[in-house]
Amino acid sequence: MNFFASTDRRRTVSLIAALLAPLAMSAPSMAQTGAAALAPGKYVADGGAGHLTLKKGKSGNLDFEISATGSNGHACSLEGELKNGRAQLEGMDEKTPCIVTMKMTPTGIFVEDASKGSCLVHCGMRASFELTYFQPTPACVSTAVNNTRKQFKQRYDSKQFAEARALLEPVLKDCARSLDWIEDGRIRNDLAVTLHKLGEIASCQSVLKPLAEDAAMTDKKLRETYPPLEADLYLPVVRATRTNLKLCK
Repeated sequence: MNFFASTDRRRTVSLIAALLAPLAMSAPSMAQTGAAALAPGKYVADGGAGHLTLKKGKSGNLDFEISATGSNGHACSLEGELKNGRAQLEGMDEKTPCIVTMKMTPTGIFVEDASKGSCLVHCGMRASFELTYFQPTPACVSTAVNNTRKQFKQRYDSKQFAEARALLEPVLKDCARSLDWIEDGRIRNDLAVTLHKLGEIASCQSVLKPLAEDAAMTDKKLRETYPPLEADLYLPVVRATRTNLKLCK
């Protein structure tokens, strides 16, 4: 037996094993990373169109809840258990269950109806939960925004207009992606009257500019433009905008 040849073979086998070991370890590590990409938390879709909650379930998988709002008050409501980013819920019938999938993207968690329509049973006619949901900053979650608006009103009522502005202005700037359009309009009007009190007329006009086109409509025209429920919610915002635009001339 050639001792040196045998030794060389053992060294070769050892070298191959050493090279393969990290690869063997990387596969489960990569799988764990992929699974961990979906983390417990509260997520929101652009414009507050939907809310997603992920939390650890008893089985170790993630439980989820989704609520999404579409046009004219139509809504979606789903909940279930995710296994590897996939959940099976009741669908249109037994043969076509609702399959919900979730995956991480650079902009958030993309939620999709993988059954291509069977999940519509969980939604109103004008609503969809197929959205990208992201985690807002702590200052932009709904409870924080509500708290900031309460603090703003206290400062405004106390005629502390500079302090009131300092509270509300960052919400409009930093939370633009998560604010729904009605709340955005209310905040714009609150900020506008504050800027008027501070004598900052140009800034007052600027903050109301996104609402100016709708404010120029009559109530009748607005109702013809928007679905009934949305018109009812939006009209108080538009009427406040008309008043504040006059103040800021």
